[in-house]
Amino acid sequence: MNDVVIIDAVRTPIGRRGGGLSTVHSADLLGSVLTALVERTGVDPRQVEQAVGGCVSQVGMQSFNVTRTAWLAAGLPLDTAATTVDTQCGSSQQATNLAAGLIAAGVVDVAVACGVESMSQVPIGANSSKKLGFGSAIPKSYFANWEFTTQFEGAERIAEKWGISRADADEFGLRSQELAARAWDEDRFATQVIAVEAPVLGDDGKPSGSTVVVNRDEGLRATDLDKLASLKPVAREDGVHTAGSSSQISDGAAAVLMMSATKADELGLTPRARVVDTCLVGVDPVLMLTGPIDATRRLLDRTGLTLDDFDVVEINEAFASVVLAWAREFDADLDRVNPNGGAIALGHPLGGTGAVLTTKALHELDRTDGRRALISMCCGGGLGTGTVLERLG
Repeated sequence: MNDVVIIDAVRTPIGRRGGGLSTVHSADLLGSVLTALVERTGVDPRQVEQAVGGCVSQVGMQSFNVTRTAWLAAGLPLDTAATTVDTQCGSSQQATNLAAGLIAAGVVDVAVACGVESMSQVPIGANSSKKLGFGSAIPKSYFANWEFTTQFEGAERIAEKWGISRADADEFGLRSQELAARAWDEDRFATQVIAVEAPVLGDDGKPSGSTVVVNRDEGLRATDLDKLASLKPVAREDGVHTAGSSSQISDGAAAVLMMSATKADELGLTPRARVVDTCLVGVDPVLMLTGPIDATRRLLDRTGLTLDDFDVVEINEAFASVVLAWAREFDADLDRVNPNGGAIALGHPLGGTGAVLTTKALHELDRTDGRRALISMCCGGGLGTGTVLERLG
């Protein structure tokens, strides 16, 4: 098996719904990070044998293998193959893990893992809408085996099971906002975020010919516990979660350059981290969002590591209860978890988030001179993604 290393990773700012990135075509949004990755590393893009991307709502502008379209639209070499995968919210983390597997197995020497979602233009659930007239995504046979719940309901049941209160969720939501604000105030994202030039639309909804540069995450909100306590629950009338303790609808993309250690040496490139292990696990589809617990357990068992061996942990903040339940299950030190805020403050562009988390973890290891990072996400349908990185140098 080949050692798999990461050369660099970049992300766009995460745009709020209807915000600065909402006018950018999904393929162009993804293309911006693909181009930046090539320019930053100096790698000859002809060396990239496959691009593996994640995207959830694969309809409209995100259909027709958006990863391949983005690569070609960016003017990159036509002989680089591309695949777009759907593992729900974990799509681009699974794309990263698949790319790592291709390199480890010797199928390719160089790959780009990436992901994108423009939720402003392609709303969540657009590809399974009954209005399309193509039937329901869930057949009747499913209900003989499982109760079908929404992610909102799953989050509430997790809160019940792990004893997470409304106050706990509000406090975690405030924590995310405060940490993200501190990260921007201290310029912690400077090495990972690229500026994106977005078209400005006229009154007719068409490009006006002018553009605006988006260079900052747009989801941050000035708030406090009193404001958060005043918000209405999003799932149940007496529920735990509100808009202040749930991930935001967002637009964004990220990309990661990966290769074998031997190839990096041959090309004269300096690896920043190696991929120690990866996993994708199935969990209870009713609770649905407990995947990070099982993925973490799987990775700790396989590697022999403990949580104390990790300097950075990135767990997607789909809902506050997802991270808090994980933390309670492992008695985790939250000071090392999402140290620069998460999806509650920054946003969650579905298929792009896994690559965003990988990018954040890689750069945070460098910033803090840390050694290891754990990345995990919950996914619709009851799945959990996991990746362990070890910093080199």
